[in-house]
Amino acid sequence: MVGTAAERVNNPADPTMDFRLSGAIGTITIDRPRQRNAMTRDMWETLGEWAQSMPQQTRVLIIGGRGGNFSAGSDIKEMSQLSTDEANQAFRVIEWAISQIDRLPIPTIASINGPAFGGGFILALACDVHIGSDSSKFGMPVGKLGITLQPSFLRRLVRTIGPSRTKDMVYTAKTLEAQDALQWGVLNYLVNTGDLEQETGRLARTILGQSKASLRAVKHNVDGIVSGTSVDSDDWVDALDFPEGIRAFIEKRAAHF
Repeated sequence: MVGTAAERVNNPADPTMDFRLSGAIGTITIDRPRQRNAMTRDMWETLGEWAQSMPQQTRVLIIGGRGGNFSAGSDIKEMSQLSTDEANQAFRVIEWAISQIDRLPIPTIASINGPAFGGGFILALACDVHIGSDSSKFGMPVGKLGITLQPSFLRRLVRTIGPSRTKDMVYTAKTLEAQDALQWGVLNYLVNTGDLEQETGRLARTILGQSKASLRAVKHNVDGIVSGTSVDSDDWVDALDFPEGIRAFIEKRAAHF
C-alpha cells in the first residue's frame, strides 16, 4: 500500500492520485488524464485507505479529477486481464473503497468536471454534495461489459434518481448531460467549467462556517433515515456550539465554532 493520507500531504509519491490538506479542507485528486482518470485496483485501495486515515484536522473533503475528467470508473484494460474470480474480488475492493467515503463523518463534496462513469459515477454519488461544470456528464454503461451490479453498489443510484431511472440508465447505457443531471438531483450545483474550482472552494468554506456538531448530526441522522436505522436522541443542542452560535447571532457576528 502507498501510505496514509497524512503522509501524502507532504509527499505525494504516486502521481495517479494526490491528497492535499489546506487548513481544514482536504482534497483528493484523481490524476490519470490520459486514461480519463480510470482507476486501477491499487488506486481504489489507496482511496479507501486515505478515507480510513483522514487527518484529524480535516473538516471538509473534496474529491475531484484533473484533465477534464472526474473518472471513467475502473480501468477496463486492467479488468480484461483478470479471471472471473479476480474481477469479482476487484469489484469488492471498489465497493469497500467507496463505502469508506460513505462512512466519513465529515462533509464530502464531489467536484465534477467532465465524465463520471461507472465506478466514478458511484464515487461521486457517495459524496454528500455534488457540484459540476457544464461539461460534466454521467453514465453507467455496465450492460456493455456484462457487469452485474449488486445492491450495495446500486443503492447510491437508487436513493439519488430513483428505481426507474436507475434501471433506464443501465437498460439503455444513456449518458446524462449536465443540465439533466441538475434536474434529476445528481448535481446540487452547476457552474461554468472555468469557475468550478473557485466555486467548489467557496462551497467548502461556506460549510466550514457552520457548527461542527450540526454538520455531524445532519450527516449521521440523514444517513440513518435513508437506511432506516435512525433513532431520536434527547440532545437537540451542542454544549459548546450552541452557546457560541446564540452569542454570535445576538452580537451580529460570525460564530467561531
